[in-house]
Amino acid sequence: MSEFSAHKALRIQKLQLVFEAIMYKQNALACIKANQEAIDAITAHDVIELVDTMVKATIPIKLLKEGINKFLNVALHPLMKLPYTSPQKGTFLDCCVQNNLLLSERLKALRPQLVQINKTPENATLKNQLIAQFNDIAGFEKYYIIKENILFPAIEKRWPDFRCLQVMWSFHDDIRRNLKEIIVLLSAPTFDKTQFNKVLGDIYFNMFAIINREERILFPHIETTFTTEQLDALFSESIEMGFPYYNPVKTTPTIPTEKTMQHGEIDLSTGNLTAEQIILLFSHLPVDITYVDENNTVKFYSNPPHRIFPRTNAIIGRDVRNCHPPESVHVVEEIVENFREGKKEVASFWIKMKTQFILIQYFAVRDQQGVYKGVIEVSQEISEIKALEGERRLLDWTK
Repeated sequence: MSEFSAHKALRIQKLQLVFEAIMYKQNALACIKANQEAIDAITAHDVIELVDTMVKATIPIKLLKEGINKFLNVALHPLMKLPYTSPQKGTFLDCCVQNNLLLSERLKALRPQLVQINKTPENATLKNQLIAQFNDIAGFEKYYIIKENILFPAIEKRWPDFRCLQVMWSFHDDIRRNLKEIIVLLSAPTFDKTQFNKVLGDIYFNMFAIINREERILFPHIETTFTTEQLDALFSESIEMGFPYYNPVKTTPTIPTEKTMQHGEIDLSTGNLTAEQIILLFSHLPVDITYVDENNTVKFYSNPPHRIFPRTNAIIGRDVRNCHPPESVHVVEEIVENFREGKKEVASFWIKMKTQFILIQYFAVRDQQGVYKGVIEVSQEISEIKALEGERRLLDWTK
């Protein structure tokens, strides 16, 4: 091990001692004092590696997040003293920073109204204004979705110590829940000031903390581990998905994301599967699927264990109009022609069959240019779905 690596490993060990002392409240002040040199020398990657180690230790997520908040508060000044250069203008990371800036401005602009609502909680007009503004802030979820579905998977492929992302995702979910709750509290007939201020404090702390951790820890390490081409590919995907506040138009061609194809796999654009996996996927979906191409020819049907309507291989290659009795063929023709002409996209029917309640839907299939490429028929037994009420957020296989 090189001298640099040895020093880094020793520093991480000391930082872990500090983290655990803070988290478990075991002589934290003494531990911080004894390891101040390691804290003062902390780097962005040290935090990433340290959190990765703590996640692998399977610490309960609530306790782990509390520990991270307290530890980063202790390490705040050394981290803020690290050299920092704003991302280059017009890049993916710059777009992230611009959205963070616009979020910060919204949160700061709200503060006078938040002071006022505590003084005049009966002010209905002010409550409605705050509801609209918090709904706007809740729209920042678009950025979290980009991180979770585009940035995080890319990091996981390149960093061995990527598990800090799991914790950041958990903080995203805390923010989502708190934003929903604050709107409920503002909409309630009786204003619960104590709970409102508690939730409000959590929103402000977490949203500003995430911004700081991105721009001082996450982004600097991304810049040293990703190529410009890789970040441009993420940028193109993200613009297509849509940023919340600042969403530039990228004129350069979309750069295809990296793909590793295994032998026998088929490139499906959003993933690679073998023919066997595709058959298994369709066979395990709880729906009947039939695909008819643009020439009205039946090309495919799925074969789940419990089909609603019988299908056999004899249907393949058949004109869809010959698959229906004369009394109903005109309905099929009307659907197909409306889809072909672009007048409609979906047709839905529901029927009762003995004890079953069946939803039958037809969807127009179009290519990226909008050219008609056929129709999918999807049938599903929905009695249980139709009977659902309330919510089930916890796993319960007994019901």
